[in-house]
Amino acid sequence: MKKLLLILLGVAGVAGGVERPNVVLILADDMGYADAGFNGGREIRTPHLDGLARGGAILKSFYVQPVCSPTRAALMTGRWATRTGVYTVVRPHAPWGLKLEEQVMAQMLGSAGYETAVCGKWHLGEFEAGYRPTQRGFDHQYGPWFGAIDYYTHRRGEVVDWHRDDKPSADEGYATELLGKEACRVIREKRSDKPLFLYLPFNAVHAPHQVPEGYVAGYPELKGVRRTYAGMLTAMDEAIGKVVAALEEKGMMDETLVIFASDNGGPSPGRVTSNGELRAGKGTVYEGGIRSCSFVHWRGRIRGGQTIREPLHAADWYPTLAKLTGAPLEQKLPLDGKDIWPVLTEGAKSPHEVLMVCGTRRGEAAVRMGDWKLVVGAGGKAKEGKEGKEGKEGKVGVEELYNLADDPGEKRDLAGERGEKVRELRARYEAMMEKAVPSGEVAGGLKE
Repeated sequence: MKKLLLILLGVAGVAGGVERPNVVLILADDMGYADAGFNGGREIRTPHLDGLARGGAILKSFYVQPVCSPTRAALMTGRWATRTGVYTVVRPHAPWGLKLEEQVMAQMLGSAGYETAVCGKWHLGEFEAGYRPTQRGFDHQYGPWFGAIDYYTHRRGEVVDWHRDDKPSADEGYATELLGKEACRVIREKRSDKPLFLYLPFNAVHAPHQVPEGYVAGYPELKGVRRTYAGMLTAMDEAIGKVVAALEEKGMMDETLVIFASDNGGPSPGRVTSNGELRAGKGTVYEGGIRSCSFVHWRGRIRGGQTIREPLHAADWYPTLAKLTGAPLEQKLPLDGKDIWPVLTEGAKSPHEVLMVCGTRRGEAAVRMGDWKLVVGAGGKAKEGKEGKEGKEGKVGVEELYNLADDPGEKRDLAGERGEKVRELRARYEAMMEKAVPSGEVAGGLKE
């Protein structure tokens, strides 16, 4: 009887008393934590992002992985890197990707009757057809499979990486503008009999740093790559503004959950991006590498003007969306993400007693429990691209302890003073690593 009731709820289009929303999931690439106005930025104008964020809930402690592919894997599956084996970047043509046994978000939402589309960077494997988006639950695909493509030629090296429905596309134009335009087309041509899941993972603002001159004209005070980056962020913000306008024109905005995050912290902080007071940046397990600039917006459902500081993780969106959409949560692979809807709407505490983020190499991780954070194996790596006191690669086994309530910038290592807390968090880390799967990169035959 319970199973029948769940099926009927799904058919009726409700879950937990909430009408099933359209879902627009926007992912920026390599965006600094403090570069948007809503998160403290003052140098770069992001009016469309700011309007959405302030009309919803700003997530101040939203965690992701240190680099691109691992975050996308966690987001799409609701599972941590220790389960998926995606600890590092999936390189172009590499003989591996997110395992085919993993059920991704598009498959889950498709089973609940959603129309599904991805407009943007996939980055979870493409060496065989089965790893590509249209074979993984997306009705429609547009954009690049890889990362770091040229924004104008759409090339990565000698290969043109631009596709429509996983077939080569010769569309010309600036990548950010093309992705925004396609997202608007998907919205305007949405089927009337199905809700929409639109995944919009921009390749902006990742290198190479390229942007039409018109976007940088308003930043004469900025210099060099920082100025170009500002223009790239402005271009992405404008594209998002057009997506919102398309939702409004279609009469969908009140029925749409908009989620925004960056896939990792900003690289080269202080030169290219700004992570504010957070330490370090992309590629590290310090806060500047794994705390994402993020918000969630649903007019009339999520109270505007909120700032939520509870620790949450990208993997949480999978079970949360399953609940909201009436999709079947049961699957053969266990989930690590938790339903965060009560946190967003009822002021509840984080459902996570402990969160762990794995680094890109063996023995490097961060464990957060309450306000306490244990860093394992980073070895004092100060910021991406620079050598710390233990060397660029850090020192495996070195433990650092920080209290993020008192020290969000991770300036004071308390490991020597709070040995009992180190041991407590270390035990949690070891328990979580006990059944960790090996890197998919190794399984694919590449050197770890």
